[in-house]
Amino acid sequence: MKKLIIALVLGIGMTCFAQEATQKSNRGDMQNMTPEQRVEKQLAKMTKDLSLDVKQQEAVGTLLKEKSAKAQEVRAKREAMRSSGQKMTDEQRNEFRTAMQTERADTEAKLKTILTPDQFKKWSTTRAENEEKMRQRRRDNNFGGNDNGGGNFGGSDNGGNN
Repeated sequence: MKKLIIALVLGIGMTCFAQEATQKSNRGDMQNMTPEQRVEKQLAKMTKDLSLDVKQQEAVGTLLKEKSAKAQEVRAKREAMRSSGQKMTDEQRNEFRTAMQTERADTEAKLKTILTPDQFKKWSTTRAENEEKMRQRRRDNNFGGNDNGGGNFGGSDNGGNN
């Protein structure tokens, strides 16, 4: 009987572990790629989804490479701060957020000149859907674990005096 219970517990544990590993590996593919591979994959997807012509592919490819280089610089700076044990101040965080918003608006403006109005609309819609999916995954991952400013799981905000 003991052996049966132990085998059952081990089987369930390995099944849960295997499911978790496969879920993470699907999302982690982009992280394991080089910046050049990421650009190529993104360009191929945009070419397929938006039916880009050769001239558009070249322009979008150049834009994606520029964007990737800037992102690499930002990542390196943040990694240097983390490895030295420093945390971003509120001012640095706001500067970073502003820089990212400016970069995003610049990329959007450049894409608007490269793509046709229909292609740009489709790209915008797809990006909005992907952002919503990412937000949902973040909510799902934070739920029940590290609640960073989310819901109130312990009752009301008035100290339990309902």
